[in-house]
Amino acid sequence: MVFVDEYPKTSKLVRSEFVVAFVALGIGALFGIVQALHRTGLFRGFVSSADYYTLLTGHGVLLALVFTTFFIAGLFAWGVANSLERELPQRTAWTAFWLMLTGTVLAAVAILGGVFGAPSVFGHDLEADVLFTFYAPMKAHPAFYVGAALIIVGSWIAGLAYFQSLWAWRSEHPDERIPLKTFMIVTTMLMWYISTIGVAVEVVVFLIPWSLGLISQVDPLLTRTLFWYFGHPVVYFWLMPAYLVWYTILPKLAGGRLFSDPLARVVFVLFLLLSTPVGFHHQYVDPGIPEGFKFIAMTNTMFLLLPSLLTAFTVVASVEHGARQRGGEGYFGWLRSLPWDDPAFSGCMLAGLMFAAGGFSGMINAGMNINYLIHNTLWVPGHFHLTVGTAFALTAMAISYWLVPQITGKKLQRRSVAIAQPYVWFVGMALMSNAMHRAGLAGIPRRTAEPTYDEFAFEGLVGTVAEMRLQIAIGGLLLFVAAVMFLAVMAETWLAHRGGRLSVNSDFPAPLSGAEHSPRILDNYKLWTAIALVLIVIAYGPPLAAMLADGITVPGSPPIPV
Repeated sequence: MVFVDEYPKTSKLVRSEFVVAFVALGIGALFGIVQALHRTGLFRGFVSSADYYTLLTGHGVLLALVFTTFFIAGLFAWGVANSLERELPQRTAWTAFWLMLTGTVLAAVAILGGVFGAPSVFGHDLEADVLFTFYAPMKAHPAFYVGAALIIVGSWIAGLAYFQSLWAWRSEHPDERIPLKTFMIVTTMLMWYISTIGVAVEVVVFLIPWSLGLISQVDPLLTRTLFWYFGHPVVYFWLMPAYLVWYTILPKLAGGRLFSDPLARVVFVLFLLLSTPVGFHHQYVDPGIPEGFKFIAMTNTMFLLLPSLLTAFTVVASVEHGARQRGGEGYFGWLRSLPWDDPAFSGCMLAGLMFAAGGFSGMINAGMNINYLIHNTLWVPGHFHLTVGTAFALTAMAISYWLVPQITGKKLQRRSVAIAQPYVWFVGMALMSNAMHRAGLAGIPRRTAEPTYDEFAFEGLVGTVAEMRLQIAIGGLLLFVAAVMFLAVMAETWLAHRGGRLSVNSDFPAPLSGAEHSPRILDNYKLWTAIALVLIVIAYGPPLAAMLADGITVPGSPPIPV
């Protein structure tokens, strides 16, 4: 039976969340191509350099917060319903949706108000050009911060719906192991609950009162620290859903089975333990944070290579098993037997390949000494466009080709366009990210509409600066075209009439090594959550105590004119 027929209420919820996600993807992609053309100097007729920062804020918030959160909420709703074989609690799930949507509208209005010259609201200019990294001393309209808070709170309530489903299932199956998809989803949400405490405190306790004029000042170092307490774990909030797809759906698409359920559970437990106590590696150049605690963050970040390497092994082994089931032979000849003409499969595989490259550049970001070379340069957006911009975004688009027919009951339209789209995205990202990494090595800064300075010229280490700019623009244009291709396929599929037998379903073969081969302690969420909290106290306790020692809103260092 098709998922939409078996779980019609949850299907409606997933469709609604996907619609918001896809709209955010389209607007964010449009902002992205405008930025790429403006920054590279190829065409500056769309916006002024002052408004560039507003579009940069919109691009980051819409893609890294709205698109990701809504798509993840939809994917997780499908995963819980599919693996626990029950509808989600509708009141809880829809409350979460409407809260997140309200927050999205508030934040978007605040961002776009600066571009269109909106009048003051509640005595404050309606604008928000604080970028995705919204910490002090830059200030936005209160609506932006309220919107961000509602998105976070909405995501918490969405997680409550997953837990409610699990508790109901557990009461009926007290001795059974938690199904793998639900295990991954609940573990991800536990990590999310822990990590979003930082940004929630930053926004609700400091930024909203500050933006309303209720308090006169905040401590920039404290707000930065609270943001980055959340700012790196959010990367794993993006990646863990991609891992769910790679572990549970990709082997099926390859024609095989998951190699090891126990390894998948170990990987997600490691992410729960290690994702949060690493935020100081974003603050290596910040004064006021003891170097020893930066070293702890670096060490914890390097430990995060372990679950990624385990994932590479398990996923590749699973895919190879599928290829050999299809008749593939040889050390590498089996690769030719894989379904590269299936957009869901090819998109996930290309996303995983690009993520491997992002992992290598991330090691440079994590190192205390070599980080100084690339800090605040184009290297950094080159890196995270490989992670959220490809590992997550391309996986999300690819799996939509498989999932949307199941939540709508309609056949995928424009299959030839869908087949080409992941490859167009991959080539565009390879060009843009490669040029960004090389530009970063040349010292070209990020977060600026004017990448040139009077009486100073950057010198490219590999290729010329002009060539890098052209490559970034071409890559950005291909990414925009790929996004339009994807949205066109989704729109036509959504509007098509239902009819005929679907070629996809949500039935999954058993893993080669099942949950029964892993210790039950892996399912002990109380234990792993407690250990995660202890690690966070060790990494963050003393530095935060030092920041608060001179007063909760008092800057800990002399003011620097901005």
